Amino acid sequence: MTIDRSLVEYLEKLGRIHLSEEERSASEKDLQSILSYIDTLNELDTDGVEPASHSFPVANVMRDDTVTNGADTENILEKCSAKSRRLLCRS
Repeated sequence: MTIDRSLVEYLEKLGRIHLSEEERSASEKDLQSILSYIDTLNELDTDGVEPASHSFPVANVMRDDTVTNGADTENILEKCSAKSRRLLCRS
């Protein structure tokens, strides 16, 4: 795929942005560079490599949920100097 001026203008329209002539030219070069890099990655031999594999096992560490009564709202509000209608304000 080749990045040309018409594609940059189309992307500009999709993104609802306005680029100057310099920005269009720079974007065209940058996007072409990115695509060239991706083409290089596509040339890699990935046979036998599972998608999203990691060099070490990854697992989510979950904790048990504990039911509590929550924070003592009145106590917190008493200690706060800047408040308005039970909301804490930035001082």
